[in-house]
Amino acid sequence: MSSKILIIGACGQIGTELTTKLREKYGVDNVIASDINTRNLDLVNSGPFEIIDAKNFNAIKDCCIHNNVKTVYLMAALLSATGEKYPMEAWDLNMNSLFHVLNLAKQKVIDKIFWPSSIAVFGPTTPSNNTPQHTICEPTTVYGITKQVGERWCEYYHNKYDVDVRSIRYPGIISHKAMPGGGTTDYAVEIYHEAVKNGTYECFLSEDTSLPMMFMEDAIKATTELMEAPSEKLTIRSSYNLAAITFTPKEIYESIKSFLPEFSISYNPDFRQAIADSWPSSIDDRVARQDWNWQHDFDLDAMTKVMLEELKKKYN
Repeated sequence: MSSKILIIGACGQIGTELTTKLREKYGVDNVIASDINTRNLDLVNSGPFEIIDAKNFNAIKDCCIHNNVKTVYLMAALLSATGEKYPMEAWDLNMNSLFHVLNLAKQKVIDKIFWPSSIAVFGPTTPSNNTPQHTICEPTTVYGITKQVGERWCEYYHNKYDVDVRSIRYPGIISHKAMPGGGTTDYAVEIYHEAVKNGTYECFLSEDTSLPMMFMEDAIKATTELMEAPSEKLTIRSSYNLAAITFTPKEIYESIKSFLPEFSISYNPDFRQAIADSWPSSIDDRVARQDWNWQHDFDLDAMTKVMLEELKKKYN
């Protein structure tokens, strides 16, 4: 029986497209998608799918043993904006799910883990421009706290138990396929949908809020390349800084307007502004580029072109 891949939280924004890419790469039957949410019927019906609660250790373990799963991508999490509304639920899900997969690797049930971290590990005391790989991490959100603590546990399990765990600090991720799930960078997805549907958008961040972002295709590419990199090349077992493009709401508006001249925008900052203000405006990811030759493919206008083309198809 060939070894399988399990994706926990496969119906989320990143999980949806990661599942598709891994099935293209390794074969549909070799990639098991799992989630507690079964509403994403395209994904649920596209190959092996199991209903698994990421907080249920025995359910994960049973699935891994029964299916000879050796690689786990743990994509389930409560994100930044949602986590502020439900702090204990965010801590419970984000931390316990990680312990479950780390312990399965410690027990040699599985061989390799991917666990996403985030720019949310940084805070107002972190250098904002070209934030270095090793720097002050004093997050101000529950989500950021869980990711910072998770990074420490990943490195600990690697050093103490030789667990092969790999991680990326994702910036804001922009996709035309799955809707975002309650993050502070969600505006950069919503704005494209509203531009195509209604020709106008009210942004919940101020026009000059600069944040690191990435097109989904680059995020998936980075994830699969990191997981395929030789273990001995990797120098970071907490989480790698990752960067592609940095822009403000005003700049993304101008990019869209160059394709849709009638598009208009207004600004009405809410509680997410304070979260965004605590995060870096740009990221130094030289270590990822050195260790596993990371390179991004999409700049802002290239991303805008694809987003608008795909969403026009969707809404027409």
